[in-house]
Amino acid sequence: MNRLHVRLWYFTSLFVNGRTLSAPVRCDSSLHRTVFQLFRTMATTNTNNNNNLPKKAKQKEPLRRVKTKENRSKRGDVHGPSTVYLQVAGAGSRDNAASVYVFSEFNRYLFNCGEGTQRLMQEHKLKAARLDNIFLTRLSWENVGGLSGMILTLKDTGVPECVLSGPPQLENYLNAIKSFSGPLEDIKLSVRPYTEETYSDDTMTVYQVPIFAKSRDNDRKLPHRSGRNSPTQATPQKDDVSSAGDPGERRTAVRDSSLVVAFACKLHPKKGNFLVAQAKELGLPVGTAAIGPIIAALKDGKSIVHEGKEIRPEQVCTPTDPGPVFIIVECPSEEFLGALCTNQQLGRYQTGGTDDPAALVVHMTPESVLKTDQYKKWMERFPSTTEHLILNEHACAIHNIRSHKIQAQLNMIHPEIFPQLKAYKTKEPQAALHVPNVRAECLLKFQLRPVMEWQRDAIPSCNSEEFVKEASEVPNFLAEVDKCRKICSAGATELSGQGEKYPEVVFLGTGSALPMKIRNVSGTLVNISPSQSLLLDCGEGTFGQLCRHYGDDVDDALSKIATVFISHLHADHHTGLVKLLYQRERALATLGKPFSPIFLVAPVQIMTWLNQYHDCCEEILSHINLIPNKFLCDNAEVPKQRTKSFIQAMLKKNNLQRFHTCLVRHCKNAFACSFTHQSGWKLAFSGDTMPCDAFVHIGKNATLLIHEATLEDELEEEAVEKRHSTTSQAIGIGMKMNADFIMLNHFSQRYAKIPLFSEDFNDRVGISFDHMRIRFDDSKIIPKLIPALKTLFAEELGEMEERRERREMRYPKGSSSEVTSEQKTGAPDVGRGAKRDQEETAAHVETKRLKTS
Repeated sequence: MNRLHVRLWYFTSLFVNGRTLSAPVRCDSSLHRTVFQLFRTMATTNTNNNNNLPKKAKQKEPLRRVKTKENRSKRGDVHGPSTVYLQVAGAGSRDNAASVYVFSEFNRYLFNCGEGTQRLMQEHKLKAARLDNIFLTRLSWENVGGLSGMILTLKDTGVPECVLSGPPQLENYLNAIKSFSGPLEDIKLSVRPYTEETYSDDTMTVYQVPIFAKSRDNDRKLPHRSGRNSPTQATPQKDDVSSAGDPGERRTAVRDSSLVVAFACKLHPKKGNFLVAQAKELGLPVGTAAIGPIIAALKDGKSIVHEGKEIRPEQVCTPTDPGPVFIIVECPSEEFLGALCTNQQLGRYQTGGTDDPAALVVHMTPESVLKTDQYKKWMERFPSTTEHLILNEHACAIHNIRSHKIQAQLNMIHPEIFPQLKAYKTKEPQAALHVPNVRAECLLKFQLRPVMEWQRDAIPSCNSEEFVKEASEVPNFLAEVDKCRKICSAGATELSGQGEKYPEVVFLGTGSALPMKIRNVSGTLVNISPSQSLLLDCGEGTFGQLCRHYGDDVDDALSKIATVFISHLHADHHTGLVKLLYQRERALATLGKPFSPIFLVAPVQIMTWLNQYHDCCEEILSHINLIPNKFLCDNAEVPKQRTKSFIQAMLKKNNLQRFHTCLVRHCKNAFACSFTHQSGWKLAFSGDTMPCDAFVHIGKNATLLIHEATLEDELEEEAVEKRHSTTSQAIGIGMKMNADFIMLNHFSQRYAKIPLFSEDFNDRVGISFDHMRIRFDDSKIIPKLIPALKTLFAEELGEMEERRERREMRYPKGSSSEVTSEQKTGAPDVGRGAKRDQEETAAHVETKRLKTS
């Protein structure tokens, strides 16, 4: 060991004195030998002492959780928690899939995790820091669409371990997401398949109940599917996507849509409370050291004798709570009805069953199944004391309140550019059920302990009039709005009869890294004509954004999307694609239009993910015709005939002269694009990149440039580290490109409402917001909206300016190290800590996500 210490000292001294591994040649051999022997010695030492020095330390549990367990152990408290409630996250509406959050003081749980779940949890402060169990009723995108993003967020927030319970194919799903998430070494992930029936922790015991469909096949069952099943139509050929593997050699699909898993959850018994007043009346030594053992015995149900008098537990303790049961069940189609209604495990909690009846049944079941006589009768077999909570598309809840709020306030500035948000309402009639039931709303609670009751106080209010009133009270805002309206009115008169309705650009997601309450992740819809649209990137929640933008017209909007461009394979740019494809198929069937695959212009490596999802989860390949990005670059290798035909068909479908791509300076296989319409206009889209000359070349003389501006100018070092652009760099690219107009987007989530403005802003530059809708003629109006935007968000801009000034004082060169320091310490503005805490935490998570990527 002394030899090891000497060598470590020598090795360290070399570095202290400036002699590194790149030192002059005369030192190389000696130093090489020393370093080699050092590491060999360290390896030997590690092998000999592997019990004391493991190769990789396990991530520790948070200190707070460890202390809670220690305190319970000292008290000898082996009984259940005193506070438990179940809370709706996503109510099951079309824009927010069904998900339920369960809270106790010891544990947190999530049942299903569709797209947008982490965004809802962030907005409504449903903490993920102690979420270590996620239960999935079925391996469908509706239930797992938000899981990859949630796992990344749990990893970034320091959750050491998370267990997924449900279908065994979850193991394959985890392997599949690693194709774009990278290694997930900082969080231990494991799958608890339904065959491991029972799970128990400090709060409850969970029983997994498998339910198999009557007829088993490998086709994905969706009520709205058109009945096609031709994956070979879109399976890429070996010549064009060799790095994705040869589809002809792919293993046989192992997906199984015949299984759903229900969960019966029983809380641990809770000892009764000790009644101090009654104890004093009976002469017990309350307030002395002698009372401790007496309380423990009485709570354990034992009678005691005090001063010759017998005292029974019921005299001084409330009754023990035996532990209520709640059931989570999904019955996605009538094929599962027979197995569900005859299931003996669930029947134990119905009238005449062997166990106490269920206190609550959560039904994640579509209306088409609820209205069947068989399902109604199954519900009626529960006693009248059982509550029923229904989550499906009949939910009328508005979930994303902050998004609605900011849109209502922006709408005051310009109603056309910032249209009011809408809600999709299902046209299917509501089932007439014969048992009392409650329809889900976002944040609706059912408390299981201490008192069993519904609680509606947390349900958020979405009142546009209140939002408008709040904005009206911002100093000088109404005056700036009035100026805007006059300027816009004069501009409209000047352009009367000249304005073109198309192309129209709708910004669906303008934030970076992870979805947040105001800005969703990347997605931009380009409506090329009344019948054709093209989507630029498709981050998680893009379909939900479409729902909120178009409301009841969302099917029409979906049916027009013929092409999707994916710039690169970071999760915030493509994990909304699968749901978009399934919902597009549903839209075409609903409208009676023939199905055709989309043209997917993407890095070829996306097929690793899509092939694995197709093989192990649900059929997806029939929805796409892949055009690898690399074949649209200058001097690209000549694609095979099949890809050539896709390129020609894509250009023809969208009335385009050319679709151009180039590699950019971000991650491996990251691309930007530009496309030129037959009428002459040109749009350039940067994806994620540092300033890039190749992009300047393909975007030359663009009518509109959409360029990422992730960070403010003073954080240029951080932008280099993360391979993104600053505001001025993005504007500079637009100027070099000679673009007619520049829209900045993909802002860091630390600029939740508005980014900081740089000195380079001019009348050719605008900033994007979620749900902003622009046409080329609006380029004359958009810069004139900036004074009103600055006034509306004056407080936020002031806070950001203060942070920038503090940063400049501490780090005169504007180094990015300050940002990391500030985020680690969470140092907020004095007096604004509570308000800014969540944004600071989110920015810290985003920083880790960007650095990892």
